[in-house]
Amino acid sequence: MGNAETVLNKRRCTIEAQKVKKIFSDGKKEVLAIEDITLKVYEKEFAVLIGPSGCGKSTFLYIVAGFYKPTSGKVIVNGKEVKKPGRDRGIVFQEYVLFPWMTVIDNIAFGLRLGKTSKEEALKIAKKYVDLVGLTGFENAFPHTLSGGMKQRVAIARAFAYNPEVMLMDEPFGSLDAQTRKYMIRDLSEIIEKTAKTTLFVTHSVEEAMSLADKIFILSARPSKVIKTVEIKEERPRDVTDPKFLEIKKEIMEVLGKEVMKMKKMEEEIPTEEGGEFK
Repeated sequence: MGNAETVLNKRRCTIEAQKVKKIFSDGKKEVLAIEDITLKVYEKEFAVLIGPSGCGKSTFLYIVAGFYKPTSGKVIVNGKEVKKPGRDRGIVFQEYVLFPWMTVIDNIAFGLRLGKTSKEEALKIAKKYVDLVGLTGFENAFPHTLSGGMKQRVAIARAFAYNPEVMLMDEPFGSLDAQTRKYMIRDLSEIIEKTAKTTLFVTHSVEEAMSLADKIFILSARPSKVIKTVEIKEERPRDVTDPKFLEIKKEIMEVLGKEVMKMKKMEEEIPTEEGGEFK
């Protein structure tokens, strides 16, 4: 057995999904959102879920978070089956979800205070993460005075501050403009290197996935399953316009493009009510 295989086998599996299936039902009809997601994310890996819009990426992430229960199958985090939300998993949403009446530093310290950390210690830790996400000097600002990118930095700092074992991120840059997103990807790359958190990240952007991921799971059209796994071994930060990334991008785009077309075809075949709107 080669050295690379030996190292791989010694890594601890932090997130494991075993044949996860999810059906949503309103009592009248059922929607099979996830057919079979089986995957492993190892300690300190940054893993990305990418797939067509509406394929179930966020649904799966929320199952890992403990917000949804799978219809069948299971998710194991650090050796324990996920049954409910827990402090071992931090989550960053696309929307900022900040408390408008709290300052930047108080928003970041909030999770620590829930965990019964003393006020002094919570503020000390929060200040460390203020600096880490590049908000030094804005500690006492309120959310309404911040730009979208700055608000998301606060949300990211809050999630990292109470030191969860696993970080879950649901399209955290999805609502940002292209330039701000570019800076946020660069800064998150640096945070990843400094904190070495096991991370599961949802995105629609191939460039975003390639910039950040150690491993990319490509999901099929709904009902979703993992149809391809792409590993990227280049160190971060990365310039994904570099020619050495072109083949990786082409590979991902070809697989993803076929699944996007399947989703579009499915949507065209959905019957509509009078007025053209399906409810």
